[in-house]
Parts: sequence; C-alpha cells; structure tokens
Amino acid sequence: MKPEYRVGDADRDYANGDFIDGGADYPARWATTAAAFRDSLGGRATQGLGYGAGQRQVLDRFVPEGAPRGTVIFIHGGYWKALDRSLFSHLAAGPLARGFAVVMPSYTLAPEARIATMTAEIAAVCAWVGTRATGPIIVTGHSAGGHLAARMACVDQAGPVARVVPISPLAELEPLRATAMNDVLQIDDAEAATQSPARLALRAGVAAHVWVGAEERPAFLWQARVLSEEWGCPWTAAPGRHHFNVIDDLEYPETALCDALLAGL
Repeated sequence: MKPEYRVGDADRDYANGDFIDGGADYPARWATTAAAFRDSLGGRATQGLGYGAGQRQVLDRFVPEGAPRGTVIFIHGGYWKALDRSLFSHLAAGPLARGFAVVMPSYTLAPEARIATMTAEIAAVCAWVGTRATGPIIVTGHSAGGHLAARMACVDQAGPVARVVPISPLAELEPLRATAMNDVLQIDDAEAATQSPARLALRAGVAAHVWVGAEERPAFLWQARVLSEEWGCPWTAAPGRHHFNVIDDLEYPETALCDALLAGL
C-alpha cells in the first residue's frame, strides 16, 4: 500500500517498493534467476574470491568464452544496508555476450560500516581487478550501488577506471538524512559533503553516463538529473522502466543500456 501523500515526506520520496506492483517479490525472483545463470556458466563462473579480509569483502567473477576485452564491475543496491551480490549474477549476461568479464562484489553494510568505508571497499575492488585483468574497467551499479559506482569516478579517487554508468544513483545524500533509514546509515554533515558524488567533480579521463527509469520515483529522477548536470555528462530516463526493472536490460547484449555501458570500448 502506498504511504499517505504528504509534502516533504522523505520516507515516501524514497519508498520504491510501495509504488511498484509486486515490488516485494523482486528479490526472490532475482535470486532464482541469478542462481540458474551461475549454474549455466559452469567453469566460467568463479565465486567467493576475496578482495579484502572482511567477511563481505568477496566477489564473484564471470568470464566470456574468449579473452576478455575488459571488465565490468557491477555493484548491488539495497540502500547500503541490505542485499548482496548473489541476487544479481544474471545481469552479467549482456556484457559477457559482448566479450567483457564481469565482477560482482559484496561489501560491508550499515550499521557495521559507514558509507565512506563502503566507498573504500569498492575502490579496493577496482584495484583488485586492475592488478589481475587487462583492458578497460567499467563500473556500474544500481541505486546505492549506483552511488558507489559514481564515487569511483570522483576527483578524490584514483582507481584504474575508464567509465562509469551509475543506474538510478543516489548522488546527493542530504535528503536521506531526513529518512528513517538514517537511524541505521548515520549520514551526517561531513559524510553528506564528502560522499555525495553530485558535490564532487568528475575525474579527468573518466567517462560517465547516468541511467534511470522514466517511471521511477520523482526523487530518483531528480538524483539522476542532478548528477548529470553537475558532471556535464549524458543522462537517460529509460521508457517504461521503474526502480526494480531498470537493471533488466543488462541481461541482454543489444540494448540501449549495454550500449551506454560499453560505449566507445
């Protein structure tokens, strides 16, 4: 049931599942599809590789049939406090078909970790890939994962990243401080300033394209537009896509989302 409409209600602004038919069913469907996809790859799927010492500092790597042209890193969402990499393996299908390896990490969640720590963990993933793979590194992610993908392109980072495609990213953290979830996230003034990609310049030499569903909550359309404006990069509001199905086109190689992800590469 949709929350009652109230102007300035931050919790309502960022309540995705309440505005999507069958929203609560998506994680279970993702998990089933992801497991079947991993099984279908056989030896081309390697699970549980450590990129750090932490319990959730592990990643899965999927490789194409031939030599990889480069590597795509996909970062899961869940408002920095839920979900893990195992639900999203099937989203590697599109890049794999186009000759790219795909890495999917988990990362330490709130309240155990602050968002700044998660940013550092994803930077460690980029470094891990950079020392083990050849070709360009492209970072993408969804929702909170879109935020972390965007962070890899900010001027304060130095990882080996050629391109980022944040999908439905949370680019400005200040509005989230008014939500109930901030009891867990504990975003304060300092973290909003240092961890909001929209407040940080796009690093020279890194290309970016922001992606969002045209049928998402207005707050997410605003977040995507703000990031594209601040970075001076393209943004796309994908027709017919809401917050939970906006990532579906990563499953297929010949889609506008995969084209944006791998543009020029």
